[in-house]
Amino acid sequence: MEHPKKFSPGTSAIVFLLFAGFLYICVWSPSNPLLPFVQPSGSPKDFTPVEFAVKDELDLALEEASMRNKTVIIAVVNRAYVEQSVNAETTMLDLFLESFWLGEDTRPLLDHLLLVAVDKTAYDRCMFKRLHCYRLVTEGVDFGEEKVFMSRDFIKMMWRRTFFLTEVLRRGYSFIFTDTDVVWLRNPLTKLSLNETDDLQISVDKYFGSRRPEHNLINTGFYYIRSNNKTISLFDKWYSLKDNSTRKKEQDVLLDLLRHGVVTELDLRVRFLETRHFSGFCEDSKDVGAVTTVHANCCRHINAKVRDLTAVLRDWKRFKAALTKYPKAARNITRSFGWSRHDGCLNSWKPQTLT
Repeated sequence: MEHPKKFSPGTSAIVFLLFAGFLYICVWSPSNPLLPFVQPSGSPKDFTPVEFAVKDELDLALEEASMRNKTVIIAVVNRAYVEQSVNAETTMLDLFLESFWLGEDTRPLLDHLLLVAVDKTAYDRCMFKRLHCYRLVTEGVDFGEEKVFMSRDFIKMMWRRTFFLTEVLRRGYSFIFTDTDVVWLRNPLTKLSLNETDDLQISVDKYFGSRRPEHNLINTGFYYIRSNNKTISLFDKWYSLKDNSTRKKEQDVLLDLLRHGVVTELDLRVRFLETRHFSGFCEDSKDVGAVTTVHANCCRHINAKVRDLTAVLRDWKRFKAALTKYPKAARNITRSFGWSRHDGCLNSWKPQTLT
């Protein structure tokens, strides 16, 4: 029968020291997570607390879509713009995205497009298309249906949009705002001033060649604005007039501000974009070789916009195909080019007859 071996005095001492060390770590060590944390004594300089900035969903969405210079492209969509109606060939959103595919040097810009969805259907469609998406929730309001131009709900939705865009500026992001009824045929960054001299560059319904605000009919469907104290103050002042501007859309209120001294008051530099480059149905660009965007403005209904913007993209494809086939005749092709008539939008202003 074997008997257990006896530990030598040296071995016993080693075991005791190991056990004592274990007790120290578990009970007396300040790194023990079971004990309350005690700030180290000494100068405050010896202790630097670590702070973690909490980013919300908007911060993350802007960060993901941003260019290196903290600029994003923003468009707002609702259910009416993402769902195809019975009488339409496609959706407004699909036309908008198709223009980035067909345009010159526009495909990479989709990486910097943030779609702001004002209802769940629009948000789901955005996510399905794997775009940068943000859900803008407005309690107690349904922005999903088509908001007819100058209707009460249309005006309310425009002001909600303005409030949201003010928040984007506050977070330090400059942005190009574009309506989704604007097709992008060329990269607009080549025609916009990207230095820090212009605070606001905004499209117009008609271009009169003047830098004076009172000589320009602005259109808030497309503009580029830099984030700084001046532009944040402009948007704050603009939104503050919401409740005192009955039956006026936000665009008209901004126009009044620009015409009545806010440019001088805030020392703003405002540039009005030529319709030669930033075209629209109110005033077509006569130079297809220079046109950058085409806006379905001066139009009342979505179906009419979809019809006429479809024709714009068809005209554009026809023009590009002719240049490819007859490169030596490029000058003549450009000179002889003409846009299709915007009959859908022209007829959208006629009284609707019941059938």
